[in-house]
Amino acid sequence: MPTDDSRALDLLSRIPYGRVSASRRALPFTAVARHIVAGGRVVLRLHRGYGYHRALDGSVVAYEADNANSGARDTWSVQFTGTARATEPDRAERELFGRAPHLADGDPFDPVFLRIEPEFVTLHHLTEVPVAGYAHPR
Repeated sequence: MPTDDSRALDLLSRIPYGRVSASRRALPFTAVARHIVAGGRVVLRLHRGYGYHRALDGSVVAYEADNANSGARDTWSVQFTGTARATEPDRAERELFGRAPHLADGDPFDPVFLRIEPEFVTLHHLTEVPVAGYAHPR
């Protein structure tokens, strides 16, 4: 894996959540997902009750994560595409995920996992980002 791709995966491993995007019945959608980096691949944990895993399994997806709300002076964003495949993480991978949420929209959280081998990785940096006020000046 090229150095930039390795750097991007290293940055992903520092934050817990990102966004996975695909299409469902020809309409685009984006969902928040918990992720880990394991063996050069990204493993996602989603709530089975949403049904997103059915649209994602076997599909080319886009994944994006960043540290934009971290308050850091330098902000980065990682994006990549790849084919998502249903998977069962091993014990060590499950431990990396940590405790799952208790509820998802009021229902018990039921985890489902997808594994993606990143392709077409893009890493962007913004340096000395002004973070005061976050959104808009008042």
